[in-house]
Amino acid sequence: MVLIKVHACGVNPVETYIRSGTHARKPALPYTPGTDVAGVIEAVGAHVTVFKKGDRVFTNGTISGGYADYTVAAADTVFPLSDKLDFKQGAAIGIPYFTAYRALFQKGHAKPGETVLVHGASGGVGIAACQIARAYGLKVLGTAGTEEGMNIVLRNGAHKMFNHREADYVDKIKEFTVVQGVDVIIEMLANVNLATDLQLLSPGGRVMIVGSRGPIEIYPRDTMMKESSIIGVSLFCATKKSMHECETALLAGIEAGWLKPVVGPEYPLEKVAKAHEHLINSSGALGKMVLLI
Repeated sequence: MVLIKVHACGVNPVETYIRSGTHARKPALPYTPGTDVAGVIEAVGAHVTVFKKGDRVFTNGTISGGYADYTVAAADTVFPLSDKLDFKQGAAIGIPYFTAYRALFQKGHAKPGETVLVHGASGGVGIAACQIARAYGLKVLGTAGTEEGMNIVLRNGAHKMFNHREADYVDKIKEFTVVQGVDVIIEMLANVNLATDLQLLSPGGRVMIVGSRGPIEIYPRDTMMKESSIIGVSLFCATKKSMHECETALLAGIEAGWLKPVVGPEYPLEKVAKAHEHLINSSGALGKMVLLI
């Protein structure tokens, strides 16, 4: 294990669900949220050899929680933070980028040349998915609810953007993809979009459920007509081998320069309640929300 002096911590939607008790995962109390921290190693355990005091690091998991001045983390959830990135960007890597990589390749089996639609692309996971997909040779489409959000995503990997607040945006996606449809959809709000997603898929297409805030009714025959798949994605289910694959790919992306987290709203730790309220009620995401410690 290592002790980290926290400089910034990413805020993820799942943390709001866990806090409110609506998530399937119910941690033992007392509980401190926060998995994605960036900071400086303060101390290392007796058997830790890969880090030393003073190293800049980021995490995708903590033992004691990241909404704090200091956090304890297992060494295999801690990674070196490149000098190319600041602490705020480091706190925006963990859950978003590991989730995006897992959704695209480990669960979605995306291939170069295929078309991916990131449904809700202007938040942390969405921007991560666009950057990764573009770097790996996919044709990247995205949706966002504001002009500013659309422009951010266009600067971060998307070839084409659509405004999902426009009544005819689905028709515009169908027109753009012509006959073939979309091979992979990364879905952030399945309770709103899943039925529509099934209409947009290519034969054999896959919808990857990254986020959902409630139930939805779908027509199962829509999956039969194209032999399409609906697949849930959760880092909680990933094996150590799968996480190591994500780690290797993402550290290479940082080194190559295409992995560049976009930091959105920033809150001091004492305003975390307002940060959670903002995250859930925002009219449109603009990058990754972070707490500054």
